[in-house]
Amino acid sequence: MLPIDTLITHCLQNDEKAQKRLYSRFAPKLFGICKKFATNKQEAEDLLQEGFIKIFKNLQTFRNEGVFEAWMRRIVINTSINYRSKKLPAFQDIDSDRWKSQRIQSTIIAKLSYRELLEYVRQLPTGYQEVFNLNAIEGYTHKEISQKLNISVNTSKSQLSRARKCLQSKIGKNHKPPENSDNFLPKIIVL
Repeated sequence: MLPIDTLITHCLQNDEKAQKRLYSRFAPKLFGICKKFATNKQEAEDLLQEGFIKIFKNLQTFRNEGVFEAWMRRIVINTSINYRSKKLPAFQDIDSDRWKSQRIQSTIIAKLSYRELLEYVRQLPTGYQEVFNLNAIEGYTHKEISQKLNISVNTSKSQLSRARKCLQSKIGKNHKPPENSDNFLPKIIVL
């Protein structure tokens, strides 16, 4: 396996084999990000494609001042956010009474599979979904989210709180813990 610096140098020289190697090495991880923002697999594939186009187009701007994978993740996340903001209205006002939260036992959440959680997240209104993905899954702070989405810090906090309440409500109403499932969600994500 070529060192990343060498791979980048070859990509900058328009070496197609190097570009394919770079894609093969990082596409699976970046596709996971795209799936969090997309409504279906085809849309996630389109986001990944668009993200890699931007990565190759801007490769000369990477200055080896940070981790290359983090630089690519940022491009893919920004591409996904921009796509979503063009396609869907960013934030919807939803009557919070409609989404009254109910307490969920931690054992149910612990047994919730990652795929099931993503499906619940995809059902959230767009603004809730974006903030939840950026904060709970990608680890961005509310300040970073406010800058990325051009919203206030308080709006970010509010959207996350409402997203959690919606998720708690939906999971509490719909989830029946699977028996002997091997694909459990780690207890890291706190609803």
